[in-house]
Amino acid sequence: MATQSTSIMINASPEAIWSVLADFPAIATWVPLIQHSSMLSDQTSGVGAMRRVQIAQQTLVETVTIWEPLERLAYSIEGMPPIVGVATNTWTLEPTSRGVLVTLTTDIPTRWNPLQRFAATKALERMKIAAGLMTTGLRAATSTSPQGGVS
Repeated sequence: MATQSTSIMINASPEAIWSVLADFPAIATWVPLIQHSSMLSDQTSGVGAMRRVQIAQQTLVETVTIWEPLERLAYSIEGMPPIVGVATNTWTLEPTSRGVLVTLTTDIPTRWNPLQRFAATKALERMKIAAGLMTTGLRAATSTSPQGGVS
């Protein structure tokens, strides 16, 4: 398994942060990298909700696999290059005395194949850049939220 994590401290309530993350179809409104997002399922929240995300020429399908309000949201990401396979993003929220520590962890399963491990490493490098944009976008979105705080 190839893994990378990005964390950010957000001065907002867990409820404000969760309200942004839980608005699953609206990710394009707070992640500048994403040109468009839309739901692929009638279900817009909870395990099984599916969205389509457009990033430049790449179309991804993201399906919620874990939905634990105010604590954790995970989704699989399909549409990566075939050698990479399916990735998983997991958001975790940890309230602290200074705010909420939000961590975005990306996992890509790898096998013994050296080429696949190399491809996963390269994919994680790109996804680390995206994770930085996603976490700072989340902080900006919660700082303007009625329940948010100043970031």
